[in-house]
Amino acid sequence: MKLAVIGDPVAHSRSPALHERFLREAAIEGSYAAIRVPAGETAAALGRMRAEGFTGCNVTSPLKEEAFACCEDLLPEAERAEAVNTIYFGKRIIGTNTDGVGAVTALRALVATPLEKGSVAVLGTGPTARAALAQLGAEGIRATLWGRDAQKVAALRARYGAAAWNEGEAEVALSTLPPGAVLPEDVAAWLQRVPIVMDANYGERSTLGTQLGRSVIDGAAMLEAQAKAAFVFWQERIAAK
Repeated sequence: MKLAVIGDPVAHSRSPALHERFLREAAIEGSYAAIRVPAGETAAALGRMRAEGFTGCNVTSPLKEEAFACCEDLLPEAERAEAVNTIYFGKRIIGTNTDGVGAVTALRALVATPLEKGSVAVLGTGPTARAALAQLGAEGIRATLWGRDAQKVAALRARYGAAAWNEGEAEVALSTLPPGAVLPEDVAAWLQRVPIVMDANYGERSTLGTQLGRSVIDGAAMLEAQAKAAFVFWQERIAAK
C-alpha cells in the first residue's frame, strides 16, 4: 500500500506514524508520506499521486472541500459532510469521510453515560464540524452548534437538525475551530460549565485549553479513530478488487 496525507501544513501530522503502525500490525508492506499541498492545488496533486501508483491518501485542512469536488464517486459519509478526508485510487477516485466516526468514537470514550442520553456541543462550521454533526445525527445524538458566521450556523442547524449552542446544557463539547481562534466571552464562559471539552486539534496546535484556562482534551484519540476507519476503508477496497 502506498499512502500519504495531503494538506497545508502537514509537517505536524501524526498520520504517518499511525498508519505505519497499522501497516505493521496488519503485516502489509507499504509506506505513508506527508505531502504539503497548498490550497487550490488538490486536483493536480491527486492526478500526480494516481499516476505514481498511490493506493490512497488522507486529506487535511484546507483541502477537504477541494477533494470532495475532485472525487468521481462519493460514499454517503462524504456526501453528508460535503467534504472528503480519505481517498482511494481505483478505476475511479473514491472519496469518503471518517472525521465524523472518529469524533463520535473519541467522544463516547470520554463520557460515562451513553451520548444518546445527553447532548454534544459542536463549535465551528467547517468540514470537520459538518462531519461530526452528520455522524451525531446518524447515531441519534442531540447536537448544538456555535459558529462565528451566523448565516452558516443557521444553514447547518437546518441541515443537521442541531439546536442553538445555548439551548440547554451539554455533557461534552467538541471544538473544530482552528488553532488560536478567539471565542467571545459568553461562549467561553458557557464552555467553563461543560464537564468535558475536546479540541479536534492535537499537540502544539491544541490551544483551546490555554485560552479557557481549564482542562481540555486534545484530538489525538479522534485522529487515531478516524485514521483507523480510513485504513479499514482502504483494506476493504483492495479486497473487493
